[in-house]
Amino acid sequence: MYLTIKALVLRTTAYNDNDSLLTLLTADHGKITVKARGLRRKNSPLSAPCQLLALSEFTLFEYRGMYTINEAHSIELFSGLRKDLEKLSLGSYFSQVAEVVAQEDLSNPELLSLVLNCLFALSKMDISQEQIKAVFELRCACIAGYTPDLNGCSECGCPEPDRFDVTQGHLQCSKCTPRGTTGIRMPVTPGMLNAMRYICFCDPKKLFQFELGNEALLELSHLTETYLTVQLERGFSTLDFYKSLIL
Repeated sequence: MYLTIKALVLRTTAYNDNDSLLTLLTADHGKITVKARGLRRKNSPLSAPCQLLALSEFTLFEYRGMYTINEAHSIELFSGLRKDLEKLSLGSYFSQVAEVVAQEDLSNPELLSLVLNCLFALSKMDISQEQIKAVFELRCACIAGYTPDLNGCSECGCPEPDRFDVTQGHLQCSKCTPRGTTGIRMPVTPGMLNAMRYICFCDPKKLFQFELGNEALLELSHLTETYLTVQLERGFSTLDFYKSLIL
């Protein structure tokens, strides 16, 4: 059986001397693993469409539950990323997170759209990396089922609290800490809170249409990173590498 899909390459793994296994993210089939025969050979016609972070159209052949690439054509290679190591490493972090969040054979067009929008912004738009990173992390947390409660303080109801509990995913005032609380609470300014509310609930086509000062963006990026990694209960090697480049 043949299947033609548009997919983003999340990961490539050597399979043998000539072949590779690709992890793809699709809108309708979620995350799937496919074999790319001859990909590791010199001048393979699959080299461009099968590289990491390439959006391509694949024609797949299924045999005994395994997909093999029959044909592939590049749609978008995000060339702006490949000329900048920082941007490429940040994009690789997005792909690693997406691979963790995505599920096999479970439709998730929202996740694919988010990753593509963030890669496009990194590659072609004049937007700070901190802003793109924060948008990806918080929106991805929402897609993964960890939408935070941003209505107000979970204790007193104040609409503009100054702390965010990244463990519980809700807001608190600094004076409202319940006894026995063990969660990680991080400072949040009114500007950061407005940005968080915007990211969580805005139209997907307008993800980056908010403004925040450079210092506040750095703080927001640190908060969203902490929230995502705490909720997913794991770290990411690609994030560690990205941070080693910018520090």
